[in-house]
Amino acid sequence: MRVLIDACVLYPTVMREVVLGVAQQGLFEPRWSPRILEEWARAARKIGPEGETIARGEIAGIQARFPRAEVKIPQGVEARLWLPDPNDIHVLAAAVGCSADAIMTLNAKDFPRSELSDEGLERVDPDGFLIGLAVDFPAAVQTVAEAVLAQARRLSGEPWEMRKLMRKARLPRLGKLLG
Repeated sequence: MRVLIDACVLYPTVMREVVLGVAQQGLFEPRWSPRILEEWARAARKIGPEGETIARGEIAGIQARFPRAEVKIPQGVEARLWLPDPNDIHVLAAAVGCSADAIMTLNAKDFPRSELSDEGLERVDPDGFLIGLAVDFPAAVQTVAEAVLAQARRLSGEPWEMRKLMRKARLPRLGKLLG
């Protein structure tokens, strides 16, 4: 399954690491556009002056991990598409351009299922998508989640528990399943 990942999924660190961890396990093919990565970098400014610099380093890391994930939007595709928020049309255009099966986003209201289905796409939220993978591939998802948990503990110095970390990362159902 080829999934275009929106910036709102890539920007939170724990969510991104779980999603991309399962992609690295071969459970789906991640895709994004240069503009989506740029949105992530700009959004990271909110955490302070160093936020964008850190994000650009993380972006370089995922580009190296997934060298075939970046897609270009074919010329003219955006002009024929419509979404409630015109600023999100580039996401839909990238998904259409790379023949994705789905768009992974937290932004349901701006990606109506009817508009996506017209293009042969579905909208998936990260928590629901990961639950589905955890049901089909429990060992792989558990391994990824445990690695992310260990990294969160190491970096923060906090004694995180799976359920609490996943809930904070906006993956509450996954945390409940794994915790």
